[in-house]
Amino acid sequence: MTLRHFLRDDDITASEQAQILDLALELKASRHAHQPLAGPRAVALIFDKPTLRTQLSFATGVAELGGYPVTVDGRLAQIGERESISDTAKVLGRQVRAIVWRTAGQDRIQEMAANAGVPVVNALTDDFHPCQILADLLTLREHLGDLPGQRFTYLGDGANNMAHSYLLGGALAGLHVTIATPASHQPDPAILARAAELAAAQGGSVTVTDDPVAAVAGARAVATDTWVSMGMESEKSGRTGSESPFVPFTVTAELMATAAPDAVFLHCLPAYRGVEVTAEVIDGPQSVVWDEAENRLHAQKALLTWLLTR
Repeated sequence: MTLRHFLRDDDITASEQAQILDLALELKASRHAHQPLAGPRAVALIFDKPTLRTQLSFATGVAELGGYPVTVDGRLAQIGERESISDTAKVLGRQVRAIVWRTAGQDRIQEMAANAGVPVVNALTDDFHPCQILADLLTLREHLGDLPGQRFTYLGDGANNMAHSYLLGGALAGLHVTIATPASHQPDPAILARAAELAAAQGGSVTVTDDPVAAVAGARAVATDTWVSMGMESEKSGRTGSESPFVPFTVTAELMATAAPDAVFLHCLPAYRGVEVTAEVIDGPQSVVWDEAENRLHAQKALLTWLLTR
């Protein structure tokens, strides 16, 4: 079996993404249907950044797959400081069946994957959040049906990891992805170009605009994220104050009213009501954020199963 990793959304093909989502639906219906970690086998869960849903869903998921999670506090391990990433990877790879890492630079997780000898999963880096997008796509399949051709709009910081993963993961799924963001916070040009290439192959499209009203009009799914990503806390006042360039991109009931009548709202959480989204929207009938949060569990179980048993 060829060793595979999931470090960014396009590490899998469109057909493989669909297979993982199919498996996620199967595992959601029967949570113990697959036991690839029976033994039990260990999976290392490493967290360099704050976490709630990621740690909870991976720890629960590993257990339900027949294994046991070994949680590593990245602040104590000091990977890349106290000990090199490559040495750490070689130690871990001899004791666990897979490695899940929530860290900063994409280069860090790439180095881990190059040396571990077991599947490595990106649980969030500064550039991508691919496991979250699998959960979001699973949520959209449940609420909207088949994904190809659906109109999806993300509003907020177009240069952050969620925007990048929505571009790549959404393009693979055949969505028409629109990123609505200030001109000062555009996606990485290389990621945008890659997403456009993927979208063209799947019959979808990618668009970037600074017009939030035009972006949401007719969309069947609307998503946002915090304007202050982890590591940007020092920029909070400039990103959330009244002069913030993101203010026009706040998801309000008035903005949601321009979307399709059956449109759903997504947010990866944590959410800050009254900032990037109003309470009326996130706590309203169009919100599917709690399904989305639960689906982290099912999507990640499917991903681990796929990586370990293909």
